[in-house]
Amino acid sequence: MQSPILDVKGISGGYSAYPLIQQLYLTLEPGTWLSLVGPNGSGKSTLLKLLTRILKPLSGCVYLNGRSIHEAPAKAIAQTLAFLPQQQTVPQGLSVRQLVGLGRSPHQDWWEWNLSKKDRDIIDRCIEQVRLEKFCDRPVDDLSGGERQRAFLALALAQEPKVLLLDEPTTYLDVHYQLELLELLKLLNQKQDLTLVTVLHELNLAVRYSDRIAVLNSGSLHSMGKPSAVMTPEMLESVFKIRAEIVQTSVGLQVCPLSPI
Repeated sequence: MQSPILDVKGISGGYSAYPLIQQLYLTLEPGTWLSLVGPNGSGKSTLLKLLTRILKPLSGCVYLNGRSIHEAPAKAIAQTLAFLPQQQTVPQGLSVRQLVGLGRSPHQDWWEWNLSKKDRDIIDRCIEQVRLEKFCDRPVDDLSGGERQRAFLALALAQEPKVLLLDEPTTYLDVHYQLELLELLKLLNQKQDLTLVTVLHELNLAVRYSDRIAVLNSGSLHSMGKPSAVMTPEMLESVFKIRAEIVQTSVGLQVCPLSPI
């Protein structure tokens, strides 16, 4: 059994003295794709922020490669872990290439202002991976919502992380680009052993692409495991308050909602 790349031990936290996330434990081995699902307000985005040091836990600890993320230097964390939030702040006037170039910052010393050939090659590769070559010199401000999402994904990939956390990465994308993005993440997951933690509202996408699913409900971990074990009519009724059937399709199990409860 491999040592966990991400180990969450009894973490509690949120936005006040009353934690939304309560005593949560989970462990991820390298190369795992975990999707967090749950109703609105269940704590999915809050958990991601606790995993990335954006929020400080009230109790418990998050370990990255065996080291507490709150004790390790920020630069060391950024060389291993990248986070793509649901909403991004767009630096005014930056081109796509310049934005993606910011992802190389964790790998540079503070006095280094110029990008090396290796850095430039990595930036070009990441832009190509998200299919924004035609827009590489365009201001990020001028991109559509979907194009902007892909530009920020390229920024995260330019960090060359071992763990990538994404909060609703398919937001603003039409169905074609949703599938294209998730297929890219699947390729990176399989070919580069990239560990993924994604928040996905679309249950069928979570079931289709993830190795494991964690179901959150009111800040607690309701269940976690393989999609076939977790995504059951009983869980959907208990957590999501819907009646549903689980059907077998050419892409695996899929959820067919029937009615609200």
